[in-house]
Amino acid sequence: METQEQKHPREKSDRAVLENLLQGQPNNYNLLELARLTIRYRGFPGARDIQQGLQQVLQNWQLTEEQLYQKTRQIYAVENPYRDRFKSGNQQDWT
Repeated sequence: METQEQKHPREKSDRAVLENLLQGQPNNYNLLELARLTIRYRGFPGARDIQQGLQQVLQNWQLTEEQLYQKTRQIYAVENPYRDRFKSGNQQDWT
């Protein structure tokens, strides 16, 4: 039985983030964004182009998924780059 491709409700905004990552460098904020989207789309039955794009960013930055998560854990051990972005009451977008 073939599973039907689904459209993720955050696909449009995530595509914009992905485009920035594809053109950007692996700074702390971009590493966290890449990890967030990688977690969001892992195993998601759709958005294959986003999943492929995320893999492309990992390849461009010469990282494995595990290395990405190690780096983001180190970042969070020292700072929270999202904190200033969400002081105004907006919530983080981990959905």
